[in-house]
Amino acid sequence: MAATIDFDTTSLATASWEAIRDLFALDPTTTHLNTGTIGAMPHDVVETYVRVTREWAGSLANIYPPSLYPEYRAQIARDFGVDQDELVICHNATEGISRIIAGLDLGPDDAVLTTSHECFSVLSNFNLAHNRFGVRVDLVTLPSGPNVTTEEIVAAFEAALTPRTKVMAFAATTLYTGTRMPIRALCDLAQRHGVITIADAALLPGMAEVNLRELGLDFLAGSGSKFQCGPLGTGLLYVRNKVFPEHNPLPLPRFWPVISTWYPLVGDMPKRTTTSVETCNMGDYLQSAGSASIGRAAALAKACELWNRIGRRRIEERALELGWHAKRRVVELFGESALYSPLHDTRLHSPVVAFKPFRAPEDAWNINKVMAFVDRLEAEHRIWIRWVEFEVPGSPHMHYAARVCTHLFNEHDEIDRALKVMARLADEMS
Repeated sequence: MAATIDFDTTSLATASWEAIRDLFALDPTTTHLNTGTIGAMPHDVVETYVRVTREWAGSLANIYPPSLYPEYRAQIARDFGVDQDELVICHNATEGISRIIAGLDLGPDDAVLTTSHECFSVLSNFNLAHNRFGVRVDLVTLPSGPNVTTEEIVAAFEAALTPRTKVMAFAATTLYTGTRMPIRALCDLAQRHGVITIADAALLPGMAEVNLRELGLDFLAGSGSKFQCGPLGTGLLYVRNKVFPEHNPLPLPRFWPVISTWYPLVGDMPKRTTTSVETCNMGDYLQSAGSASIGRAAALAKACELWNRIGRRRIEERALELGWHAKRRVVELFGESALYSPLHDTRLHSPVVAFKPFRAPEDAWNINKVMAFVDRLEAEHRIWIRWVEFEVPGSPHMHYAARVCTHLFNEHDEIDRALKVMARLADEMS
């Protein structure tokens, strides 16, 4: 369906959500409640990708200078409160996390502290560091459910810190329970102990208006194709490259720019700065990795431009409000005890909602039943969600849940209809 909004003449900052929905290349026969896996690209983003790719197809132009994406990176960096020298357009959050972990100076005397609720890309790369360099990996199992609190999460990390802890890694929003982690509080804790911080923020770009520098993080990797609704194969990598004591007073950690054609052929890189003035463009070192897709980067920049025109704060408020709506309907239809996501501590709320669809307690660890539930929703009702698996403190079983993600293109009525279908299907399968 063609977009009904004229991008050149309409103020998207005041356009109705119904009109904004028409901007997206959504399948009208499907209820898309799985943005945590993949977003829906706006028509203009698709057109930008196709147009720029065609312009470069068979071109005799030098591909390497534009592959550094200097203008796109500068534009997107401003959106997230940082500078071009600190931002990289990578292929996805998994690649970003891999490059962060591989680039750190870690050895057998070091420990990393993370959680069992992290994405496989985080846990697998830390296990690689363990097997390769002898790094110890300490895991915290996060609390879950409607009553979890910010203080409980921070206390769990604080109790697990040891003199060997060199790195703390956590999700910005957990992909399993949709807990919006208290990033600033965790960074404050880490800074008091001289610990490096990494955030797996696959679900952050496009979901929230955020200033990465003010969060106090050392490193962050995010997706461009989930809540930011850019093309597949795009992500954002943030590497703190200057010292702003009001946000993070710790020295910049030793970091190796893994996958780089610009790393010196002889000698070392410039010493890292101790001030708010950069001594080298770490973003360029990381971005310089041979030829790259100009079309994908242009389309991601277009998605970010569109978000700015709608208003990032406005989008965040919309996504969160729809998430609250979904949580209220889950409580009405399945009961508050069905929620794995936070409910009462609003600081932890996100538009990602995980819940138990079945009444019998033992069904919470029946992977086949939850998989069949999600498959039938898609096959029989064209409702697209996801099932997730995670540990629960005190439980001997892995738990499996249904996960719903709301975003700016969703509507209250479709959320209501979808959850009512889920309730009927869960009753039928019980």
